[in-house]
Amino acid sequence: MMLRPGTRVHVKNDWPETRGPCHIRTPHYLRGETGTVLRHLGDFPNPEDLAFARPAPKLPLYHVRFDQPALWHEGRAGDEVVVEIYGSWLEAAL
Repeated sequence: MMLRPGTRVHVKNDWPETRGPCHIRTPHYLRGETGTVLRHLGDFPNPEDLAFARPAPKLPLYHVRFDQPALWHEGRAGDEVVVEIYGSWLEAAL
């Protein structure tokens, strides 16, 4: 699923590290949070597989914007955090 700029997305609230060894590129503080897609950066091999020398399918990578005060309860209205997140961690926000 290709996400368009402006799409509201929810970062999956998943914790694969509780199920065994893994390599995760999604920051803990974003899991379960909602943001907005800014742009598609391209499709790249999944680093979560590459870290273990497994076959790595290409996944879309996005810049996603989050409201900083909502994440950390500090900052001013309009402050934002922009993070690169692979599409496998994103789902459409309701």
